[in-house]
This record gives sequence, C-alpha cells and structure tokens, in this order.
Amino acid sequence: MTAVLAAVLGVTLAGCSSTGGKRAEERAARAAEGRAAVDTPRWTFAMVTHSGDGDTFWDIVQNGAKQAAVKDNIKFLYAHNEEGKEQAQLVQSYIDQDVDGLIVTLAKPDAMKDVLKKAVDAGIPVITVNSGSEESKSFGALAHIGQDETIAGEAVGEELNKRGKKKALCVLHEQGNVGHEQRCDGTEETFEGKLEKLYVEGTNMPDVQSSIEAKLQSDKDIDAVVTLGAPFADTAAKAAEQAGSDAEIDTFDLNAKVAAALQDGSLGFAVDQQPYLQGYEAVDLLWLHRYNADVLGGGKPVLTGPQIITKDDAADLAEYTKRGTR
Repeated sequence: MTAVLAAVLGVTLAGCSSTGGKRAEERAARAAEGRAAVDTPRWTFAMVTHSGDGDTFWDIVQNGAKQAAVKDNIKFLYAHNEEGKEQAQLVQSYIDQDVDGLIVTLAKPDAMKDVLKKAVDAGIPVITVNSGSEESKSFGALAHIGQDETIAGEAVGEELNKRGKKKALCVLHEQGNVGHEQRCDGTEETFEGKLEKLYVEGTNMPDVQSSIEAKLQSDKDIDAVVTLGAPFADTAAKAAEQAGSDAEIDTFDLNAKVAAALQDGSLGFAVDQQPYLQGYEAVDLLWLHRYNADVLGGGKPVLTGPQIITKDDAADLAEYTKRGTR
C-alpha cells in the first residue's frame, strides 16, 4: 500500500513539476521574444506628446512605455507634434480608432481640452504625463505622472544658491509651453540672485547657440545658464565657449551626453524627472485600470522628480543612460 501511494504521489508531483516547468519556460520564451508576460486581453494604448523631432527625452519616455507594453500585452502606438492644434488632431485620430487607452501631454492645455473631453465621453481612459499636472484632473484624466514643474524650478534656484551664483539665464526653447514657464518662474522664486529669461527657437540649434552666445557676450555678469532640455545643454556650453564666458551650464533632464558632461565637469548639474518612469508607469497604470479599475495618486500628481544630479552622481548613472532608460 505504501509503495503504491508513493508511486501515485511521485506521478502527481512529477506532473505538477512538469506543468510548472513548462509554464516557466513559456514565460521565459515570451520575454526573450519581446512578447507579453501576461495572458490578459490584447488592448491598444496610444501616446501623443508635444515633442519636436529628434528630442532624446521623448525617446526615453517611449522606451519606458514600450517595455511596460511588452509586459502587459499591450499594442503601443506613438505620435507627436509640438504644435497644440496638431497634437489635438492626433488624439482625435486615435479616438476615431477606438483605442483602449490614451496617454497625453498638456504642454499647451487650451488646445487639448476639447479633444480630451471627447475621449472621456467616449469611455477612453486618459493618463496625462510630463506636463499639465494642474489641468489633468479637470480635463477628466485618471492621473498625472511627472514632476511638478514649479517645484523642480524651485530646486534649481536652491542649487544655484548653494553654488554661489548671482545672475542666471533661463533659456526657454518652446514658446507657449506652460511647463517651461513654470520651471523658470520656480527658479526665480527661490534664487537669491537675478534671473532673466531668453526665448529661442528650439527647432533651430544654430539659432539657439547664436542667441545664447550673443546674450553672454553682452552681459558678462551672467554666471549660470539653465537650459530646459538635455539636447540644449551641449549647445549652451558651445555658446559659452564662443562667447568667452565662464558661466556654468546647468540643465533640466538627463541623457548619455549630459551624464558624460557632468562627469568631465563641463556641466554643473542636471535635474532628472525620470522620463523612463513616466512612460512605463503611464502604460502600467492604464493596464491596471482596465484590468482591475485601479487608480494612483488620489487625485494628486504621481511625482517622478525632481532629482538633482551632480558630478558625484553621474558615474553611477552611466550604465542606465547608455541603455536609454535614464
């Protein structure tokens, strides 16, 4: 009897082990092939941002969103336009496609208000990311994921004070972007020195460089230049060199080039808002809402920054910037 029972148990355990092993192998195979790690319905989520062409920040956001989409069995769509009217049209096109969820930025909220109402009225859940934390809830979004731009600016002002800076230039590369204005205004709020704004055409890097260079040549008292995006930090550094200025270059956002410049001392500090996390959490939260009616934030923004990154921190981030996640 004991021998028979042992044999039966052996067969049962072997069967369980075999089944569990097969499932583990299947999950590993899906991950290796970039397929979903879950067996939930195949939903389609679309992201529409205010990014211009070639902005590395949004590459990092997309990397996060795509990784979460693979994990969650999501078909991920992406489109962008820096003009508010065109961005709204892209959102409308996804509403017409009856997507299962929308992720949008609200850099120019007035242009997006009506189309987001259409999305909500159509039963499409919306998450806002990066910009628009103040408008997100009133526009019907489930949550906002990003940094508070005013708080981020205040952190910059405090860091400039620590460094003994007396006059800073805040370079705005996209006119009409409320988040950019909030960054500069927040910096001015806590900065004990004097801050001036410089508006440039961000899609024209030679113009950006010449504008900063001219300003630094005409005002030798400027001892800090704050750019609002990682791609503009290197341009500002070149402008300072050409102008013969010793002004420290600091920037919002992080990428591999910024991390390297922090390490070699050509940049002072960077403000990281973790764009990978913004993309990843936006997709994941939409999935959780579709799957389990979950929400995050309790009506308040889910903050991903700011984090001040200096030379001491940059070396530890090199691995992540190289793979496009920071």
